[in-house]
Amino acid sequence: MQSFDSDGVRIAYVDEGEGEPILLIHGFASNIAANWIDPGWVKTLTQAGRRVIAYDNRGHGRSDKLYDPALYGAPAMAEDARRLLDHLGVARTDVLGYSMGARIAAFLTFAHPERVRSVIFGGLGIHMVRGMVGSGPLAHALEAPRVEDVTNATARSFRVFAEQTKSDLKALAACMRGPREKVPAERLGEIAVPALVAVGSKDVIGGSGAALAELIPGAQFLEITGRDHMRAVGDAAFKQGVLDFLTSRA
Repeated sequence: MQSFDSDGVRIAYVDEGEGEPILLIHGFASNIAANWIDPGWVKTLTQAGRRVIAYDNRGHGRSDKLYDPALYGAPAMAEDARRLLDHLGVARTDVLGYSMGARIAAFLTFAHPERVRSVIFGGLGIHMVRGMVGSGPLAHALEAPRVEDVTNATARSFRVFAEQTKSDLKALAACMRGPREKVPAERLGEIAVPALVAVGSKDVIGGSGAALAELIPGAQFLEITGRDHMRAVGDAAFKQGVLDFLTSRA
């Protein structure tokens, strides 16, 4: 694990393999290990001849923990990704984001389209545009004294996951209370790079992947059959679909 300074925020990252680069951006309450290493993504992609760059989002994993909600806007978090590419001297890369990471990937694509060769939105469908569970219930769940005190089922699932990943609950609550910039449907219509939307068929958190793909010109849609939001991450069909997409987009 290495780290670099992203405008005053220490960001931890890994850089493995050789070949064309792909940047991986993990989801809320996750980290490099939970989202990309343990489910086999880094191994799959490096064995396919790719250079894999993955980082812990601010407030997550081994990156700096910030407690001011104003520091967690998705556009600001997308700049961490851009600065990492600058730090590594990577001019252009494929980008794979999952859940919150997909949202960050969208803002990276909007702000720096010249840096994105293709974009993969995993675990986030039409709720990228419509929004999902309110930030209030999730923040309250993270701030609750005990997980047993959380009654909202979706919020409780994130609290359980946050504890499993040994996350800083206070930092995650600040992240959840941060700016919630909307992703306008018209901005998605401006995406000009190859795009893939991959969402589990049982993912009620991410929403319809097919509906999101319809908003992005030429986007492909991959349904991860029988998987919900948490269980789609390491699915073999998801990995193969991404590999096929990366091959076809060339």
